[in-house]
Amino acid sequence: MKQTANTASAQRKPLWTKAFVTTSLANLLLFFSFQMLIPTIPAYLSQLGGDEVQIGLVIGIFTISSLLTRPFAGRALDSLGRKHVLLVGLTICTLTIAGYSFLAAAALILAARFVHGIGWGLSTTSLGTVIADIIPPERRGEGMGYYGLSNTLAMASGPLTGLWVMQTYSFHTVLIVSTGLALLSVLCSLFIRYERPQFRAAEQAVQRFTDRLWERTALLPSALLLLTAICYGGIVTFITLYGQEAGIPNVGLFFLCNASMVLIVRPLTGVLFDRKGPAWVLVPGAIFTCTGLWLLSYAHSNASLAGAALCYGIGFGSLQPALQAWTIARAAPYRRGAANGTFFSANDLGIGLGAMLLGGIAHAIGSYAVMYRLSTGLIVLFLVVYGCSFWLHAQKLSRARASGQKPR
Repeated sequence: MKQTANTASAQRKPLWTKAFVTTSLANLLLFFSFQMLIPTIPAYLSQLGGDEVQIGLVIGIFTISSLLTRPFAGRALDSLGRKHVLLVGLTICTLTIAGYSFLAAAALILAARFVHGIGWGLSTTSLGTVIADIIPPERRGEGMGYYGLSNTLAMASGPLTGLWVMQTYSFHTVLIVSTGLALLSVLCSLFIRYERPQFRAAEQAVQRFTDRLWERTALLPSALLLLTAICYGGIVTFITLYGQEAGIPNVGLFFLCNASMVLIVRPLTGVLFDRKGPAWVLVPGAIFTCTGLWLLSYAHSNASLAGAALCYGIGFGSLQPALQAWTIARAAPYRRGAANGTFFSANDLGIGLGAMLLGGIAHAIGSYAVMYRLSTGLIVLFLVVYGCSFWLHAQKLSRARASGQKPR
């Protein structure tokens, strides 16, 4: 018995390899660079005389270009190689951020945002695919959980850092720091070394055009991610206005508490995913997310806002890495690029739809609180869709066993 345990331990591949750390660090630097610009570019555009429509387009144009890029990025990753696409994407991001310093017209900044979105779509899809190649399959949930912490750290501190640098120095100083971080991400990517999966030409010969851009096995987890991203889009877009409506003075507390809880739960739920499977993470995660949204809709103080954020953080911190790990597990190794492109496209689309659809609902009913309450229906739909897919998969396995076939 002891010998068996020792054998299993010996077969357990290490997670914290040089390639894993380097890729996670490159992702952290890229996301920190990006998050510094989220609150500062709109403020700078306003200083240049940009109106509300142009300020809104700063986010919209970036999202559209990254969304359009991801399917082609996924195809390129599977056919041209991971490193080449990654370096091209990171280089575009670095040069575009540096170029903002020389643009003094709103129209030029909007054009640069479109190019920046292309680089962002290439870079993030590439990093997600590279890390999926590096993480041992038996530790995929745990690895994705730790890798996702780099995003969380950047989301928690990047915007605050960007605002502080802009208020203390200038927007151009923000661009210098952001460009430096993006350049460091490029340098880190040069040192990523790992044994890349080798694919046969027959495996990569995808016949249908749609399959070249989208991965069918990724559609279910991506659809579930879409539902959660719509809710998140409603939070990041309207939480400040909701704070004014509810009389909450410091809505930034929501993001701080949410990020803190995400940092705690992601490594834990990743291990649970590896040991028990996706259902043990997705179902509780959806319940916590739904509860957090419901509590948020009734928050009228910093204490109640913090409680809602902690609850939402447990759900949000559980769902995203579990869905990404599930996406990679369902896809063939030679289709990981397309799978990641499909997955991240759903995230971009969901955040954009959340801003538009939930904003329309809030305008129609005249209440952000009711809007958040109604958005819990999307998480209920999440549970229904996943429950149906789980039941259908169980039925398929049952029929396979009854006919003597090997379950897949």
